[in-house]
Amino acid sequence: MLAGVIAGVGIGVKAHAQAAPLEVRVVVVTTFELGQDRGDMPGEFQHWVERYPLEQSFPAPGTEHGVLRYNAQDHVLGLVSGEGPSHMAAAITALALDPRFDLRHAYFILAGIAGVNPYKASLGSAAWARYVVNGGAAHLIDSREIPADWPDGFTPLQGHVPDEQPRPPLHSIAGDMAYQLRPSLVQWAYERTKVITLPDNAALQAHRHAYQDFPEALKPPHVMIGDTISSETYWLGARMNRWAERWVSYWTDHQGEMVTTAEEDIALCQALALQAKAGRVDAQRILILRTASNFDMPPTAVTPATMLANAAHEENLPGLHAATDAAYRVASPIVRHLATDWARYKEHVP
Repeated sequence: MLAGVIAGVGIGVKAHAQAAPLEVRVVVVTTFELGQDRGDMPGEFQHWVERYPLEQSFPAPGTEHGVLRYNAQDHVLGLVSGEGPSHMAAAITALALDPRFDLRHAYFILAGIAGVNPYKASLGSAAWARYVVNGGAAHLIDSREIPADWPDGFTPLQGHVPDEQPRPPLHSIAGDMAYQLRPSLVQWAYERTKVITLPDNAALQAHRHAYQDFPEALKPPHVMIGDTISSETYWLGARMNRWAERWVSYWTDHQGEMVTTAEEDIALCQALALQAKAGRVDAQRILILRTASNFDMPPTAVTPATMLANAAHEENLPGLHAATDAAYRVASPIVRHLATDWARYKEHVP
């Protein structure tokens, strides 16, 4: 992962700090790897290391993954942040402060798996986010004690009812509630990837067959545009899904649509927004692609507890392999296009 936060810490850091920093064109951000970076069951990072490839490594002491990987020809840097918003914020901040790398023009592309709303998409699908909404910052009253006319127990910070009006500001001392990614960049990435064929197989088909009451969940995997909610709590179930749909709609002034749910995206945006103020990165150069490894609620007649028992660990997620494959298939052409046509994209953001 990331290193060089403290000058002189770790093997080779001092030597790199004294040399001219490497210009990075694209940073590929992943959140976890299940084992080794090569040769075993892949998490989010392994396909990038093996297929892109990211052959050169840099030590990253004091970080979750311990190593950064790099393609010197394309100037593409890959990292594993570690799961959860705290790991992501620490990883991105450390990278931005690392004297070995020049990130002032770098594009940051998060390519990771996610839960998916069965009302909106199917397992293995890939969604480019326009909005990232913070699902972890809120006031909460237990559902057994909420007023009868409330849809759920969540109210916004700086608010005392679920649909507080006027809506509190997106960015305040209370927290950062939502980010809109650069619309033209998101559309550009989608247009260049929407025709990509995503993996499908009998196991995926059997799993989504149970979702007969959800037409979108029955469709084969495909590339789409869809927004994401970011929360450190791994929630699931129909009632939580209704809350997430409402929460995304509320914080985006009814412009966003909750398609995927993950942990780290809000922290990525927060960290880059802050580092952009110091001129270390450009916060207009962020793309987030989430691919569906599991539904966020069970099919009809299955309880959330039963669903959780079958998918409490990444290795058991029904769409894990398809989702990690889809994340690489969809994001890698964008990474390569940006990196190899650098004369255009260094100064011009799509």
